[in-house]
Amino acid sequence: MAQAEEFGTELADFRRRVEELRSARALPETDRQPALEAALLELRYAAEVLWPRCEELAAERDRGGREEHHEHRLLRTLFQRLPVAVALLDRDAVVRRCNPAAGQLLGVRAGYATGRALTASLAHDSRAAFRSQVAAVARGEGDHGLTVRLPGHQQRARQGGGTLRATLTALHPSHEPGTIVLAVLQPAGPGAQAGAGPAGPLPAAESRTPRPDLSEAARGAELMDLLDETTTALLAADSPKEVPQRVAEVLYGRFADWVVVDAAVPGGALRRAAVLAPAGRLRDAVAEQDPSSWPPVVEAVRHGGTSLRVRPEDPGLLGRDAAGTPVLIRAEVGSLLCVPLSDGAQGPVLGALTLLRTGGRRAFGLAETGAVERIARHVALALRGL
Repeated sequence: MAQAEEFGTELADFRRRVEELRSARALPETDRQPALEAALLELRYAAEVLWPRCEELAAERDRGGREEHHEHRLLRTLFQRLPVAVALLDRDAVVRRCNPAAGQLLGVRAGYATGRALTASLAHDSRAAFRSQVAAVARGEGDHGLTVRLPGHQQRARQGGGTLRATLTALHPSHEPGTIVLAVLQPAGPGAQAGAGPAGPLPAAESRTPRPDLSEAARGAELMDLLDETTTALLAADSPKEVPQRVAEVLYGRFADWVVVDAAVPGGALRRAAVLAPAGRLRDAVAEQDPSSWPPVVEAVRHGGTSLRVRPEDPGLLGRDAAGTPVLIRAEVGSLLCVPLSDGAQGPVLGALTLLRTGGRRAFGLAETGAVERIARHVALALRGL
């Protein structure tokens, strides 16, 4: 079992490195060579080290008794099909494993959540308390329970899903070197019913015929429409000065809850060229901000790299309002996408396009990131007056 634990750690490290390498697609073509060489090293490592170890562990498992193997399969199936949201955490609240019901309740896929802190799926004001309670349970201080909030509480609360009751208990598996914390999550809002699972009815076990993913096809068509409408709006602009507002109007609402366009000016400074967001003091505060207070914008303009953040942890990522409150928390940002305005030529980056989705809205995906990068290139061409 120690070998399996070591293999799991190596595999998790490998997955993190691969995730970092995926961001290389946003680099200019001339700068991708080091990332490609690193990707080849990772492929060789997977083929020559990880795969043989996986085969060895599978062989050892097969040598075990059939009855024990059957019990493991039964428990695994029970864990996956349980209609209650369940997650196994380490002492730092990092997800070791979670079932589909937990993934659906938290708005992430179970595979994506593994290896990441569960606190990233909670509202900022709930993260510290949850992390402390998990650590206390792991230290052997007994079972604990607390109430936590999901991001976008006001939107989700109307459906009774904004507040969760988390019950934490310690487990001591014989094959684990340390304590594992079992977290059971249940809706605590007014719409929750006793005994009702948060994931809804279970899928029929008999239905094994794969079905086409119509939602993915629909999203692809939506992205094509978005590209077409953005290009049309840019062509209709009478001058480069109208470009930021034109593109913001197309993206706002249907694609993002916040659209911010920052333009580079001579001397290396930045100015806020357009802000479309829900009306209110927060929008006015963001419009008056210095764009250099947003680290993703500075990174995009200086280095020309795309930044995609899902449930960002750093509260200072979008600066602060006049009262000193982080904008990230006030806006309840669930995902952030910042793309440099560059036409792919050797010229300087002309600015940055930042999109925010707030509350419980689905996070930006890789396909959407690619589409926004194309839009940013078209915006850069329009700003150059080409």
